[in-house]
Amino acid sequence: MNDDIHLLKGIGLTLYEAQAYVTLTSLIQATAVEVSEKSGIPRSKIYDVLKKLNEKDFIEIEDGRPLTYIVKSPVEVLSREKERINEKLDDTITRLTNTYENGMSQVQAPIWRIYGVGKIINQETEIIKRAKMSINMRIGFLFENEAESLIKAFKSNKKLKVKILASPICYINNEKIDIIKMFKDAGINIQKADIPFVKVMISDSKEMMHTYTKFSEDKREVIPETAIGIWNKYEDVAKNYDERFENQFKKINKKVKNPHNQ
Repeated sequence: MNDDIHLLKGIGLTLYEAQAYVTLTSLIQATAVEVSEKSGIPRSKIYDVLKKLNEKDFIEIEDGRPLTYIVKSPVEVLSREKERINEKLDDTITRLTNTYENGMSQVQAPIWRIYGVGKIINQETEIIKRAKMSINMRIGFLFENEAESLIKAFKSNKKLKVKILASPICYINNEKIDIIKMFKDAGINIQKADIPFVKVMISDSKEMMHTYTKFSEDKREVIPETAIGIWNKYEDVAKNYDERFENQFKKINKKVKNPHNQ
C-alpha cells in the first residue's frame, strides 16, 4: 500500500487524497466516516479530501443522507493520468531538446572526451535517438553488450537509414562474435570491410563520435578501462567523414552485388 500511495503522490495527489483513494479501492463505495475510520484520515479533513478527489475525477459522489463516495476504476483513472503525464513529458522533452541543441550550436569548441564503456554506449544511443535521417558507422570492435544496445536504439528510431561497415569478427570475454551476422539478423544494413581497431558513428552529417581502446597483447580483447570516446559536433568535419563513408560503402556494395566485375 505504501508504494501505491507514493505513486499516487507522484502524479499529483496529496498524502490524504492518496490514502483515501487507496482505501476506497477496497471499499468500492462508502460514507465519509467509513473512509475516515479505515484510512486513518481525521474526520475534520475527510470531507475536503473526498471533495478534492471528486474534482480530480478519481471518485464519484452519490446524493443521499449521508453522501456516498464511489471509487472509479484504477484502470480508468491511472490510464488517464498516465496519458496526461506522458503528454507533458513529450512536451518537456521537445522543449528541452531544442534548448539543448541550440546551446550546443553556440559552444566554441564542440568536442568532448567521454571515458568509460557504459558512458560511451549511452552517448552512442543518445546520438541515435537525436538523429533525424541517417546513422553511418564503421565498427572495428565492440564492447560487451554494445551491439544489443545499438540494435535496440536503431529499432526504436525506425525512420533512420542505417549503414554499417564492420570487421567480420571481434572477441568479447574470449568469445568469438560474428559482427556481420549479429546486425544482419536484426535487419540492419551492414557490409564487411577492412576496419582498423576503431569505431566511428556519424549522425545526419552533423555530429560524430570516434571510439578508441587498447587491446590485449594478442589483439583479440579490448581493455575496457582504456576506452575513450571523442564526441565531435563540428559539422564540417562530420560531413567530410560522412562523404568518405558513403563513397566507401557504395564501392563495397557494388562489389558485393557484382562480384565478377572485381
